[in-house]
Amino acid sequence: METKAGDPAAFAHFDLNRVASPAFVVDEAAIRRNLAILADIRDRAGIKVLGALKAFSMWSLGPVVAEYLDGVCASGIYEARLGREEYGGEVATYCAAYKAEDLAEILKISDHVIFNSPGQITRMASVIEAARAAGHVFDIGLRINPLHAEGEVAKYDPCQPHSRLGFPIDQLRAEHLEGIHGLHMHSLCEQDFLPLERTWAAIESRIMPHVNSLKWLNFGGGHHITRADYQRDSIVAFLLAIKSKTGLQLYLEPGEAMALDAGILIGEILDVIDNGMPVAITDISATCHMPDVIEAPYRPAMLNEETEGPATRLGGPSCLAGDIIGDYRVPGGATPGQRIAFLDQAHYSMVKTNTFNGVPLPDIWLWNSETDELKQIRQFSYEDFKSRLS
Repeated sequence: METKAGDPAAFAHFDLNRVASPAFVVDEAAIRRNLAILADIRDRAGIKVLGALKAFSMWSLGPVVAEYLDGVCASGIYEARLGREEYGGEVATYCAAYKAEDLAEILKISDHVIFNSPGQITRMASVIEAARAAGHVFDIGLRINPLHAEGEVAKYDPCQPHSRLGFPIDQLRAEHLEGIHGLHMHSLCEQDFLPLERTWAAIESRIMPHVNSLKWLNFGGGHHITRADYQRDSIVAFLLAIKSKTGLQLYLEPGEAMALDAGILIGEILDVIDNGMPVAITDISATCHMPDVIEAPYRPAMLNEETEGPATRLGGPSCLAGDIIGDYRVPGGATPGQRIAFLDQAHYSMVKTNTFNGVPLPDIWLWNSETDELKQIRQFSYEDFKSRLS
């Protein structure tokens, strides 16, 4: 999977020895720049923007996100709780399927609760009625599957054949929208404006007959709005036109865009061997610290990687044979004790870390590239590893 991010920005001048290794370092100034772009789109188009916690949930920055966006979107009860506790504004929760006991709590703390199918709404009617009887106020939404694939990789495409995500748009009938306040869709992944435009063109004729019964329309996430080449004027014009045509409140749910090129993962080379090419073991594990490297897969950009010279295969300390980050021309050549860093690691990498093999989790640091203030947000220990087990 090709990634179009990887701009070092202010990290080009960051001393990698300022923090212990391994460590995530997030630049607050870069986060603010991204959020300001999203807020500008919101204001120009007259829509609402919710930050997707599934991509970036560094909740110590919750108050910063609240300065710019209208709230957050969650993927289940824990993210919904985090959104309500640590972020301001609205909480919109979508889950592919709810447990009744979780839904009862979610209905208390969410402004929008979005279901994956009309059938599930029917089965949960008593839970919804009980929440309303208790005085809780919320909208009910339905996620649709546009049946229009734009994804580069099938396993990341919610419109793949036989997808479990969203109610197929060709099955949507008026009776499915009784008691529904809005429709939600999410079918993009790290993409620019044109896939969104094509998706809407594919489903507009199926949506328009129902708009008079709805309050809002949510275009989900996957919009790389903060990337330098994103067509921002085009999406503003697009949103204004749809708002005028439908009369609905429109939402976007960017995730990656909040933290694009705003964080690095610092590691250290522990050993180098020769096995037909230089092979270096680092304290960064692909499987534990950057699982998308294996799952997507993709090759993360390295800070200051050289353009010429022999490549070194970099891998993690775990026992997994496939714990390989990739082949890189390490600045100055790979030697034990050398610090390295991978770019654009604030989103998804941070939320997906795990402790397979007992590999320690990276520390989390917050840096401000404008003031040079650096503070440790979290240091993980053996107790964090042990407490997950029994």
